[in-house]
Parts: sequence; structure tokens; C-alpha cells
Amino acid sequence: MESPHKKKKSAPKRKWEVFPGRNKFFCNGRIMMARQTGVFYLTLVLILVTSGLFFAFDCPYLSEKITPAIPAIGGILFFFVMGTLLRTSFSDPGVLPRATPDEAADLERQIDIANGSSSGGYRPPPRTKEVIINGQTVKLKYCFTCKIFRPPRASHCSLCDNCVERFDHHCPWVGNCVGKRNYRFFYMFILSLSFLTVFIFAFVITHVILRSQQTGFLNALKDTVVCFFSVWSIVGLSGFHTYLISSNQTTNEDIKGSWSNKRGKENYNPYSYGNIFTNCCAALCGPLSPSHVIIDEKNILIA
Repeated sequence: MESPHKKKKSAPKRKWEVFPGRNKFFCNGRIMMARQTGVFYLTLVLILVTSGLFFAFDCPYLSEKITPAIPAIGGILFFFVMGTLLRTSFSDPGVLPRATPDEAADLERQIDIANGSSSGGYRPPPRTKEVIINGQTVKLKYCFTCKIFRPPRASHCSLCDNCVERFDHHCPWVGNCVGKRNYRFFYMFILSLSFLTVFIFAFVITHVILRSQQTGFLNALKDTVVCFFSVWSIVGLSGFHTYLISSNQTTNEDIKGSWSNKRGKENYNPYSYGNIFTNCCAALCGPLSPSHVIIDEKNILIA
């Protein structure tokens, strides 16, 4: 007979269930988002409403008067935009695991030994250490929240409270950080959204011109204003990220002015391959690293 004093084993938990950051998880940890997702839902509404008005009121007329290919192409663009948006929003951006208490204590011991200190008192680790990457000295900053030296290009997101590998920026419009694991999907989202807004704007104007002498002028004009303002902002954002990809930089590095694109300068970019095509391939076509948060290696459960 089992003793009543025998301790019950606690049910094993996955990493996402004990995750210390400020993120929300859905579908048994398969979907990861930031805590604040209100602007993400606004993004969905804007895309759905603008596209819906176009398909409902403009496409029937354009399909009849010009070609049925217009709604077909618009539909393909719309589904591609929605797919890349959801892939960006629901993905682990590249969150780095925090150090365990044993790992943090071991790091402090290593620093004490390196500094020649044998005292038992607490000595806070230095804020930076230096590594050489392609002949350029790069500082690795210590994160006092995650208790790790962040890898090159990683940064701590204050909104999600995580260190993110190859951190680009936190984007409220997609409801997630943009980093190493979802940057390519974010870029494909803004690029395809640029094509979609230009496509809708161009054919709404065509609709207006074709019906300018008829009574449906205002009806055809209804989503022109939204598209007009969307086109310039989204196309500009796509152009900016195309520049970043071609020079192998992140938004975070560009804002801080970390690197120069000229190899002759002291602060040249050590991550650039010196070729636009190679830089683009590295950012968009390289293999995706496994998530450290959503699943373990071999999907192992932890207590």
C-alpha cells in the first residue's frame, strides 16, 4: 500500500511553461507572441478591411472591364501577406535561454579566477568582454537579467524581457520581436505588403478613372485614401530593410551607427561579406536555427 506521506512527483513541464520572459504562448507552446498584441490586431484589421473593400467593390468591375487576372493576382498577394505576417508574429524570434543559477555562479567563479580574486564575497561580473570577428573588435555585453554574455548582435528587449539573437527591433505592428529566426519572414511580409498596397492603389485609381463619368465615383474612391498613405510608409520601410539586408546590418546597429559600410574605416562592418548578393542570401536563405524556447532538443520535457 502506498504511503500517504510519499511525495507526489510533479508533472514535467516544457520550457515554454516555465519561461521567465514576458511572452504569451498558445497551441501547446507552438505559437509565441509578445504580451502587448493590440497593435498587431490593428494591423490585421487594416489589411483585412482594405483588401476586403477592394475585392468586394472594385474587383467585380475591373474583372469584367479589364481582366479576371486582377482579382486572382490580388488574392495571391493577399494570402502571401497574411501568411508571412502570421509566421513573423507567431515565431520565436531567437530568444536566448537564461543562465541557470549553477551556470551564473560558475561564470562568477571564472571571473574571480581571471581577476585573481579568491575572496568568497560576491563580485559582479564585468559589463563587457571583447572578441575578434573578421579582424574587428566586438564587445560582448553582460546581461544582468539573463546572466549571460550576449553573443554578437544580440540585445535585450525591454518589452519582452528576453535577450534575442541578432536582434533587429521590437515591432508592435506584428506583435513580436524581430530577430534571427523570423527576420526573413518579416522582410517578406513588408515587401509583399508593399506590392499589395501598390497593386490595390493602382487599380482603385484605374477604377476611379474608368467610372469618373458615372455615379459610382465616391464608391470607387472609398479605400483610395487608406492605400495612398499606406503606400508611401510601407514602400519606404521595405526600401530601408532592403538596404539593411544588402549591407548585412540590423535596425538596431543602423540606429546606433555601429558600423561603416566602407572597409577602409576603423569601424567597418565585420558581418558584411562585401557583396550585396551574398549578404542577401545570408539573411534570407540561410538555415533556421532551432528554437531554445518552444521545444528542447529531441522535445525533452523538463521538471
